[in-house]
Parts: sequence; structure tokens; C-alpha cells
Amino acid sequence: MSRTRSAAGSGQGIHRRSVLAATGAVALSAGVGHALRPSDSQAATASETTQAVAVSSRRAPAAPLAPYTKGTTLASVAVPRGASGYRRLGDGPGWQRVVRSDLAAPKSGRAGRRTALAAFVQLTDLHIIDAQHPLRLEYLRAADIHAWRPHEALTVQGAIALVERINALRGAPVTGAPLHFAMTTGDNTDNNAKSELDWFLKIMSGGRITPNSGDPRTYEGVQNSGLTQYWQPDAAVRDTDKQAGFPHLDGFLKAAVREVRSPGLNLPWYSTVGNHDSLPMGCYASHGDSYLTELAVGGKKLMNVTAAEAQQLQAQIKKARDPEGVRYHDFLKSHARSMRSVTPDESRAPFTPAEYLRAHLDPAHRGLGPAGHGYSAANLDAGTQYYSFRVSDDVIGISLDTTDVGGHYDGSIGTAQLKWLDRTLRDNKDSYAVIFSHHTSTTMTNPRSDPARPDERRHDGQELLALLGGHRNVLAWVNGHIHQNVVTPHGMSGGGSFWEISTASHVDFPQLARIIELTDNKDGTLSLFTTLVESSAPHRTDFSDLSQTGLAALYRELSLNAPGASTTLGGDPEDRNTELVLKKG
Repeated sequence: MSRTRSAAGSGQGIHRRSVLAATGAVALSAGVGHALRPSDSQAATASETTQAVAVSSRRAPAAPLAPYTKGTTLASVAVPRGASGYRRLGDGPGWQRVVRSDLAAPKSGRAGRRTALAAFVQLTDLHIIDAQHPLRLEYLRAADIHAWRPHEALTVQGAIALVERINALRGAPVTGAPLHFAMTTGDNTDNNAKSELDWFLKIMSGGRITPNSGDPRTYEGVQNSGLTQYWQPDAAVRDTDKQAGFPHLDGFLKAAVREVRSPGLNLPWYSTVGNHDSLPMGCYASHGDSYLTELAVGGKKLMNVTAAEAQQLQAQIKKARDPEGVRYHDFLKSHARSMRSVTPDESRAPFTPAEYLRAHLDPAHRGLGPAGHGYSAANLDAGTQYYSFRVSDDVIGISLDTTDVGGHYDGSIGTAQLKWLDRTLRDNKDSYAVIFSHHTSTTMTNPRSDPARPDERRHDGQELLALLGGHRNVLAWVNGHIHQNVVTPHGMSGGGSFWEISTASHVDFPQLARIIELTDNKDGTLSLFTTLVESSAPHRTDFSDLSQTGLAALYRELSLNAPGASTTLGGDPEDRNTELVLKKG
């Protein structure tokens, strides 16, 4: 299957395509390539593909290519100092690479033989937040301390620092090969708000962002409400978080809504949709509810409810008792007199799937491409949000839509998409395949029908696993959603075997992204290397530094200290920096 030559760390026998990809001379291998467009009925064949414009994602590094680990978690990781109270972060030792032989035995000497097939970066669950949006669920903190997190006003600054880190990577950590592309695996936005979508696209493709909505002169939200259940950084109020050691920071909110600039990624990037991108609050199929839409853009915001009310509402969400938001609608109406006045803002309106696609297709957000970031006019015409694309001569990528627009935060896929996936894998059987989605195999448990296709059956994660296992060219299923690093081997009865790579979010500590390299060991096995990266923000914070970089550092440290935060999201060593060995199909 492989037609590439060596791009091993030694630099000997460097594959010509790796160098050309770095200079932008080859369109088909720089992660731009041919876009294999989906429709309701069939996948595009090779003759139907549309060649994209060549882009230069990297300047050619000085030969020979060599492993590049600077700025990765192999070199250093942010670690807490102290065991209790508000903990500061400092520089810690890197995480070592773990070789996993669950699916195939690694053979000696492979490092000198291996050739690079592809290298890319996965970003997931950025959860870009409009922290002043009227339809946020902050008040659930009355029952669940982690339902609102003190760092939520800084998602834009934190994500820009992640872009800066990726831009600084001169090559892949193992092979030194140029990075072909970046892929986001969903929950790019937090609340299905147009303001958040605009900020996300500018973060990824470059631009100036003012992470503020409502009154352009000031912040209006829970953090200057005087309510002690929320961290009031600028005020003298002795709130719950300050009692736990959170600092008093004069000027924090003014700095948080100040204009910032993103350089945009310096390589092509693709987009995958998540439930928070599809549904208001990530769980309600409520686009047709005019009352909720009016509240989203209007001048009233609920900030406080009783613990009993919060507990009841949260239970309805978790147990999927209100997928269309009918009870939520009634809940808000019953609290109309308790709402506080804020400045109305049309930019907070929810966006539809079609508007999501149009925003990606907008030339203003093209960045280094490709146009539409995987999506095309064919997606708009068909009402779909899945596609495939060629990564290199030997590898294709397939982005799935696992969101269930019938409501609830868990996922599934419809029959038309499942059949399209099967055909796409068969039509490209001579290429290795990497599957991308938002949901994991264990969180695709939502059988609700798509309102646009009420008669179409939905399929769960086990059915998707079975289909993928029937195709020996599938190497990996890369996803997010669970906000935790987990790497799972799948040896399927259909004869195929592949790795499921789930990556932690960039909204909860430890705030990571993942580099993935595909290599041919030239001994009957393949290796997938996973290497985690943090943002470019310094590990150590300075409470007096409220610059863009200083806020990005605070974003990480505040997320560490968020009350109720899980301490296991970083995963075990075998879920972090790994070599995942596979037999050739």
C-alpha cells in the first residue's frame, strides 16, 4: 500500500513529498489535496474530486529533517505546586513515550526503517465561550460546583495561545516531517452562538477579536453580579472562590473583554462538528423556539436559582428528559422576574447547521485553507456535515457528523451517513484511513431521530465500531467529547484492528492538543505516534500581568483550580505520549 520513502529521525532517505509539502509545492499532500465530497446518496469518486489550491503550510526546514520535541509535553509539562488551596503552576518534567503492543508486537530496529506517511495536529473541545450570553447555565452551580468555571471568560485568549504553540512547531516530534494539517474534532463553540462561531473562526484563520458581547464598554455577567457563588475577581466581595484561595485581580474583567489578535494557524485546517456547535447549551433541539431565541439576543439574563431548582434542571439534562428544551422554556418563563437586565445583542443568536457551513465557507475565514475547511457547497445542498479528504498519496481523512440534532449531548449517526462511510472506505481501500468525529464509541448512545429525516434509523457507537472493523485500511478513529485522554485498542471480529484516540479538551485542565504521526515500519507493522502539546502560555502566572499572554497563562491555572474539576483528565501514561503499533491490513 505504501509508496513513500524514509523520513526517519536520522534524516536519511527523506521522502521528497515531505520536503515539497513543507514548501507548498504539492497541493495533494499538504493536507489540502482532493476533497471527496459527500451527498445524501453517494460519496464522490476519484474522478469527481475537486483539486484544491496549493498552499504553503510551512517553510522548508533545513535538511535533514529531525525530531522536533521543543514545546511538546515530551520536554516539559505544567505541574501544580502545593497540595491544597489555590495551587500555582510551575515547570515540570515531560511525559515519556509509552510503546503499546495491544494490537501488534513492535519489532526491533524499526526506528531506522520507518517512513513517514502523514503528520497532523488534533484540537478538540475548544469551547469558545461568550461568557455574557443570556442563555448560559451558570446558575446550575447552586447544585454542582463545577457547572460554572472561573476561567470561562478567557477561552479566546487560551485558544490563541494554542494556535501560537502549533505555529511554533517546526516539525513532527518523531519523524521531523512537516505537519500536513490541523483538525478540530468538535465543540468548537460552547453555546451554539454566532458570537462564539465568529471568534472561533478568527482564532483559527487569523484576525482581531473582541471577546465581548452586549455593552461594548464593559462586562455584564455573573462575575460582576455581586453573587457570592461566582468568583468576583475585581470586587472586594468575599465570594466562595476567594474563600478557597482565588485571587483578587483589579482590572481582570476589563482585560478579559479587551481586543486580542490571533495570527491564525500557519497550516491548513479542517473542522468537525460537535454537539455544542449543533445545539444550544450543547443539549437542546430548540432552534424552533422563538422565545428562547429572543432571550438569547435580548436584554434579560438569569443568574441565580435555588439549589433544588438547579438540581432538577440538571437532572433533566443529564437524563435526556427534555431534549427539545420544552421544560427549559417553561423554567425560564417561571423565572422571568428574577432575571437581571443586560444589553441586548443580535450577535448572540443561535446558528443553524446551514449557517455553520456558510461561516466556514466565507472567504473571510479561509486562512491557509482549504476553502470551507472540509465543507463544501455540496454539504449545504445536501444538508450534511460530513466529508472526506486526501491527506497524502497513502492516507485519506474522513470527518463524521456524530451529533444528534434531535437533542441531548450524546451522539449517533444516520443510515445515509453510515452507508456513505462504508462506500468511501471501500472506494479508497488502497489508502489508509483516519476517521475523525466528536463523539467516542462509548458516547454514541443517542437514538433520537433527526427532525429533518424522521424515518431514518440512527446507529450507535458499537455499530460504527463494527463497520470500521470490517475495513482493514482503517488505522485510527480520532475524537474528543469526553475531555479526557484515552487511547483504546480495537481488534475486531471482522479482521480489522485500529486505535481509538480520544483527546482532552482545551477548556478543562490540563488543556491539551495532540500531534499524531503515521509511519510504516517496513516490517509488516505500522506505528502511530501521539504527542500532546500545551499552549504557548508560560506555566508560571503573574497576577499583575493581564496582557493577552498573561491571561492565557491564567486561563490554564484557573482551570486547574476550578472547584470540582476532575484530576484525571490528563489520562494515564499509556493515554498520553505513545507509540501505537498495528499490523498492516
